[in-house]
This record gives sequence, C-alpha cells and structure tokens, in this order.
Amino acid sequence: MNSRFTMAAHIVAMLAKECDEAREPITSETMARSIQTNPVVVRRLLGDLGRAGLVETKRGARGGVKLARRPETMTLRDVYEAVEEGVELFGRHPTEPSAECVVGACVADYLEGVFGRAEAALKKSLEETTVAQMSAALLARFRDAAGAGQAN
Repeated sequence: MNSRFTMAAHIVAMLAKECDEAREPITSETMARSIQTNPVVVRRLLGDLGRAGLVETKRGARGGVKLARRPETMTLRDVYEAVEEGVELFGRHPTEPSAECVVGACVADYLEGVFGRAEAALKKSLEETTVAQMSAALLARFRDAAGAGQAN
C-alpha cells in the first residue's frame, strides 16, 4: 500500500470537521497545505473520492469540496476502496518462482492465503471505523495536545 489512503483519510477528516462546523467547502489548496503535498495530488485523490460518491466538488469563486454523505455513514473502508481499488496490498514475486525448488514450487500459493486473510482483516478493521469517529478522535487528540502544551 502506498500513501494514497493516508492522504485520502486526511482529506475526509478535514471535510468532516468542516461539515460539523457548517463552514464553506474547502479548497484543494487548503487541503494540500495541511497534507504538505502538491494540490494536484489532492485533486487526483478527490477525483477518486468523487467517483466513489464520497465527496462533491463545487467550481467557481466560492467553490471547494465537501462530503457527499454524512460522516457517520462513511467508513474508512469506503475511503480505502475509493483510492486503493485494484492496488495489491502486498507485492508478489516479480517473476514466477522456480517450480524445481521445494519452496519455490508452493510459496506463492501459500502466501496468497496469508495475504488474503490479512487483507480481509484490514478491510474489516477499516469498516468498523466511521469518518465521524475518526474526526472526533482526531479533535480530541488535538485538544489534549494543545492542553498539554499550555500546561508547560
């Protein structure tokens, strides 16, 4: 897995926070500054999230992006599948292992089972966390960190 899911989760967390505060849509430039990446990278992710029905984009002077659904109805699995669909979680052998080797003859099939179970566990875990839960947890962590900083 690459960093696309991490950045997409960052994006939807920002949008969920804005949704809770009933603010205007957020621009890709604002998101890119928070993620510390190029706005083009954010726009590509937004395209994937939009095709999955997770975000809506409004063009124009007061344009930007907002969630297409309530954060309570969106899971991290939805976000993961929007940006990582078709991407293998684990790399495979670049070429077929030697069938003449005791290990090479069966390692790929064995690992497919292991990888399948690991991917199913990942998706189950992501499905158990809504964007609203993530957003609330992030806000609480930020407040705790800010409070700890003021205590010093």
